[in-house]
Amino acid sequence: MMKLLDTLSYHHDPISLKQLALETELHPSTAHRILAAMAAAGFVERVEPGTYRLGIRLLELGNIVKSRINIRDSAMPLMQQLHQRLGESINLGVRQGDEIVYVERTSSGRSSVRVVHLVGARAPLHVTAVGKLYLAEGSAESVREYARRTGLPGRTSSSITNIVALEKELARVRRHGVAFDNEEIEVGLRCVAAPVRDDTGELVAGLSVSAPADRYNDSWSAILRETASALSATIGYSPRS
Repeated sequence: MMKLLDTLSYHHDPISLKQLALETELHPSTAHRILAAMAAAGFVERVEPGTYRLGIRLLELGNIVKSRINIRDSAMPLMQQLHQRLGESINLGVRQGDEIVYVERTSSGRSSVRVVHLVGARAPLHVTAVGKLYLAEGSAESVREYARRTGLPGRTSSSITNIVALEKELARVRRHGVAFDNEEIEVGLRCVAAPVRDDTGELVAGLSVSAPADRYNDSWSAILRETASALSATIGYSPRS
């Protein structure tokens, strides 16, 4: 049954019994018998004689599962694992308007600078690693609108405060799949963030590592991407989304 469901999920159009049997390596009579039971339960639909597609019952069950998913609850075990691995603060941020709000955090407890990534803290999109992830998702016009609307205020001498520099930075984000804050929100603090996506592929949060600049390590980017991908998978994302 699981082989049939997986195979049906790969095809946007209805697929024939013959093709389903071929791709699942099931005997046609076996596949037909299982499909009949699944159709009776609403897990698949017969579109026309001999062809099948996923059924509406899966959508109903999926919506139930989705309604029970809390991204903070899903994130915390992975954030704690990452914290143990790196020994630095791990943050989960989401967008609200033109700001990032930090909704969860594990603290290293050994920072020599005043880390601003406290739960409930807010910061402009363009001076944070997580915020840059969200800006990079938008169109060129939406970025320009953001710049006009906010005026791109700076927090430190390293902050990006003009649209040309911001567009260049967002192009870097798209190339690398992660975003950086190089002492742009707080002097002495660096941060790298990776995207978290839901079952539709939408960016719903950013996972970041923040640390004093003298402890920052370039190898964190790959590790963070792995953890963010694992969190995305936990809330339903797959590369096919």
